[in-house]
Amino acid sequence: MFSMEAFHKEYETDISALKIRGRNFNFFVPKTLDRFLDPENMFHDFPLWSKIWEASIILADHLAGIDAEPQKRFLEIGSGLGVAGIIASSFGHHVTMTEYNTDALNFAHANAENNLSSAESSLEITKLDWNKPQLEGSFDYIMGSEVIYKERAFEPMLRLFKTFLKPDGEVVLAERVRKTTLEFFRQMGDFFEIKAQKKILRSDEGEIRVMLCRMRFLNKMEPGQVT
Repeated sequence: MFSMEAFHKEYETDISALKIRGRNFNFFVPKTLDRFLDPENMFHDFPLWSKIWEASIILADHLAGIDAEPQKRFLEIGSGLGVAGIIASSFGHHVTMTEYNTDALNFAHANAENNLSSAESSLEITKLDWNKPQLEGSFDYIMGSEVIYKERAFEPMLRLFKTFLKPDGEVVLAERVRKTTLEFFRQMGDFFEIKAQKKILRSDEGEIRVMLCRMRFLNKMEPGQVT
């Protein structure tokens, strides 16, 4: 069971503040990345989860703008620090937030406890291996931000979508434009109708452009039916 006291003994943290649609949030982030890096190979399993990505803010804002319907279920993949899922939950959505990395899951639990009242939140946080997903039921939305990096993940992600997305459900992904991103959506075009929007996040450092893509099955299939 998660303990905030144990979390603060385990990790050195800073706080990153966000404001989404008039609501204020404070997220724990690692103070340094040293303990998460492989000294033999700095880029092996680099802790991408440890940063609040601009795409996560774009996704969080989009989800906050969807009318809450308690019977609808949201699945977040690659939730990292938990920004999008926690904010979606605070706006009334029933969210299952998933990650594979244990440290990321600990930060997600801490950030959920720091930002949500247990009385008003239906957020669930669980470990998920895309190659061997173990989840119950199906979902109206599957969402993620900055989850498309490696082509070897394309097939497991597609299987996950086919297995757990309801026939009339929607995948919502927020991603920076990269070669891998464009190739992913090109391949997904064989299975989904894709609607893409360009979103711009402005800061003192400049503008960040993010693709917000919404995908629905071209041919509806029952959850669990993988072809």
